[in-house]
Amino acid sequence: MELADVTARPADDGRWTLVFTRDLRHPPEKVWAALTEPGQLREWAPFEPDRDLATPGAATLVMDGAGTEETILKADRPHLLEYTWGGDLLRWELEPTESGTRLRLSHTMPGPDWAARNAAGWHVCLDTADLLLAGTPKGRVVGDDALAHGWQDLRDAYETKLS
Repeated sequence: MELADVTARPADDGRWTLVFTRDLRHPPEKVWAALTEPGQLREWAPFEPDRDLATPGAATLVMDGAGTEETILKADRPHLLEYTWGGDLLRWELEPTESGTRLRLSHTMPGPDWAARNAAGWHVCLDTADLLLAGTPKGRVVGDDALAHGWQDLRDAYETKLS
């Protein structure tokens, strides 16, 4: 299991930001579509949106049957997507590389104790997104399914890496 490049640091507001960086073998436009289009998000993300996330404004993100009103703050195709999610802030930055895209997710959360947990979750989600982008979708992996896909081992490994 290859871990993503991760760091966790204090944010300006007393919260913490996990920075999760991973290289994908797909061009930025294709990765952008996976980050913004509802049909693709339903295949890998921990939530389902009520609309395309490629434009700023209100959006409902549904997780475990409950929807939350969120705000798409920035959408600069195919470079930057930033939105709120359950009180957290997600900032997705896409940078073209020779072999595809460097994806950098900055996830601002309540505190440092959330960093390894969220890193493991995003790792599982992005493994699933990578399969979708490669044309071999396996469907969303959340909750107990994530445990069966190594979430606990990933959490432990990210805990060590972030220490």
